[in-house]
Amino acid sequence: MANSTTDKSKTVPLQNVSAMAVLAPAVGWLIPGAGHMIQKRWIRGGLLFLSIVALFLLGLAMQGRIYRANGGDILDILGFIGDVGAGALYILSVANDWGQGAIALATADYGTKFMIVAGLLNFIAMADAYHIAIGKKK
Repeated sequence: MANSTTDKSKTVPLQNVSAMAVLAPAVGWLIPGAGHMIQKRWIRGGLLFLSIVALFLLGLAMQGRIYRANGGDILDILGFIGDVGAGALYILSVANDWGQGAIALATADYGTKFMIVAGLLNFIAMADAYHIAIGKKK
């Protein structure tokens, strides 16, 4: 006869989610680097703010294109996700119709990529702020 043991379900216990674990990524999305700054990580937050804002503004200065939400091509959807990651920078750009022209210059294509990378970097910064808030990272 086989040795029978009780098989306890492998469930992950629910952790108490602190307000900072929700607030830091949300604020960090809206204002790049702010998720770190509200946790008193001034240098990291400042560097993130400067790099993300610089990437986004350089992209706009190069006449890069801002992607809008649509159900079209998969690359347009991915571009939109990248742009939306920039938070308030994306919201301001869409509200003011910045970055809506046709890409006529070679530098404009680079500018488009700069803005997408700025949003993706902000997503990484949000994840980092979350991990700091839950104590998984110092």
